Amino acid sequence: MSPLRVSVLAYPGCFASEVYGVPDLLTMAERVGAARGRTEPSYETSVVSPRRRVLAAGGARIDVAAVRPADVLVVPGFDLPPALDPDAALAGLAPELATIRERAASGAAVVSICVGAYLLAEAGLLHGREATTSWLHADRFARRYPQVRVRPESLVVTGGGVTTTAAFSAMYDFALRLVRDHDGPGTARATARVALLDDARSTQSPYVDAALLPATGHAFSAAVMRHLDQNLPVRYDLTGLAREFGVSTRTLLRRFGAETGRTPLAYLHTARVRRARHLLETTDRTIAAIAADVGYRDPGTFSAVFTRHTGRRPSVYRATTGPAAEHPPSA
Repeated sequence: MSPLRVSVLAYPGCFASEVYGVPDLLTMAERVGAARGRTEPSYETSVVSPRRRVLAAGGARIDVAAVRPADVLVVPGFDLPPALDPDAALAGLAPELATIRERAASGAAVVSICVGAYLLAEAGLLHGREATTSWLHADRFARRYPQVRVRPESLVVTGGGVTTTAAFSAMYDFALRLVRDHDGPGTARATARVALLDDARSTQSPYVDAALLPATGHAFSAAVMRHLDQNLPVRYDLTGLAREFGVSTRTLLRRFGAETGRTPLAYLHTARVRRARHLLETTDRTIAAIAADVGYRDPGTFSAVFTRHTGRRPSVYRATTGPAAEHPPSA
């Protein structure tokens, strides 16, 4: 199998750590794969730019190569303090936007890290799509790009060859998914252990600090989602949830819907399915036990919800992604 070609697009003002984070984790995965018996290289990484010289945020110099064909193009984030107008940050990045469009048109998967989503949106790749970014900037991003359906609770959103991630460390969540898809869940899990990464994260909601959010935004829905994430096995009770936040059920539904475009129950189902997917991938617990763990007393209901969200029944999902998939029985 040919190695997966992964290029990272460096540009003026980008975060150097987000330039090197994905290649570094893929290097770790390469070592893990070798220890597990893989003899051929899995990844070919490069840092590229349409420019000859790039200075990252803080003035660090980044050595770059010319833009080249790649299977995956990663676009890191940049320094975006509250007082900085995104127009000022994006000014002068026409060569990078052209590169993003060209790579997407060539069939490469394009990935943004954190506020790198601004570049994808400016390049036209997110029009009519779902996307995520840092919870701190999600509201600002959504107002600037109303044609993008922003999912502020998500760590990684993928669709149609375009991926967006939440802030900074979410680049590792993306990279681990890439390893899982390319080298299998076993290598991804082992790489996460080596790097001391949490490969069970499914949402950025628990990290939201309402005190840091702008006066208007998604603070209310983020708090509700965080509460639901922390109480996945608890039976859904709209009245009790509204009481928890000191509002009426009508106000809860209205405010949550205005900020997220869906109901708290719809979000809860999504969060439960994310957790169930992880348990199916990493444990040998029965499907009934997993259903109970994530809040479904009836395995049939769990199976229906899981199938609606993933397109596969829990048993089929486990057969293709679970621990046994790594070590199929001998003939």
